[in-house]
Amino acid sequence: MALRAPPSLNALRAFEVFARRGSMSAAADELCVTHGAVSRQVRSLEAVLGLVLVEGPKARLRLTQAGADLAARLAPAFDSLWEAVDQARAPGPVTLDVSCLGTFAMRWLIPRLPRFVEANPDIRVSVTESHSQVDFRRDRIDLAIRMSTTPASDDAEKTPFLDHYHGPVVSPEIWRDAGASLERLGELPRLHTRTFPQGWEEWQKNSGLKAPPGTLDREFDHYFYILEAANAGLGVAIGPWELVMQDVQAGRLIAPFGFVKGAAHIYALRRLGATDPASARFRDWLVAEGKMTAGPP
Repeated sequence: MALRAPPSLNALRAFEVFARRGSMSAAADELCVTHGAVSRQVRSLEAVLGLVLVEGPKARLRLTQAGADLAARLAPAFDSLWEAVDQARAPGPVTLDVSCLGTFAMRWLIPRLPRFVEANPDIRVSVTESHSQVDFRRDRIDLAIRMSTTPASDDAEKTPFLDHYHGPVVSPEIWRDAGASLERLGELPRLHTRTFPQGWEEWQKNSGLKAPPGTLDREFDHYFYILEAANAGLGVAIGPWELVMQDVQAGRLIAPFGFVKGAAHIYALRRLGATDPASARFRDWLVAEGKMTAGPP
């Protein structure tokens, strides 16, 4: 009996990445090719197999049942392939892929990272920004840092390493009163972030204070933007202590009402059952750094 030629490995890989990431564009980004190249590989795989693997309009492609069945078998096969390659590779520095909240990476993690790098020269840390729910397989990450009351990832080992405190922060130049006045708070523009719009509501709940509405609401995409806006005198923001501590200590921002403890914690998340030493060392380092981080005044 004649043997059938196997499909192209590139086509199988392109399809596996599309199935895992959920879109041609995301697959193209991971594979460092064009959207069209991924689409052509998937079409060629369909032609070889004689199956329809994806369906729907171009902007909302989804797997058919045949495509989902194939993806479920390909995923562990490619995982085993990468594991075999890693084990065969000559000893050398290990790359640790860390997914982190953007502003937290800028304001807390990266300033401390040289200490980990110096103590662990055999580990190369790669930090990427993400606010999405953690999916270790989809995102190909080893460890994630998230802030939550209860991290939603069910397949993760969850290690809290930092408490969360928050409070209004404002530039000294526009806070004219010497004391903490709720009336003065209501006279200033209020800064909000789209990634956490409930910040003001949560602070009032945790502090027991009822702030009057601000004179104007200004909205920005990320925490980093509202903290820069507060530094620039554009209004008052709810600042997490772990993100504003350097500005407060340097006098660039003041916290008229201090900081109150929130219900959330900062967590280090590893894949459940992970055994790699690099992510374990990074988790333990985060815990140690969290203990060394000064609490709010």
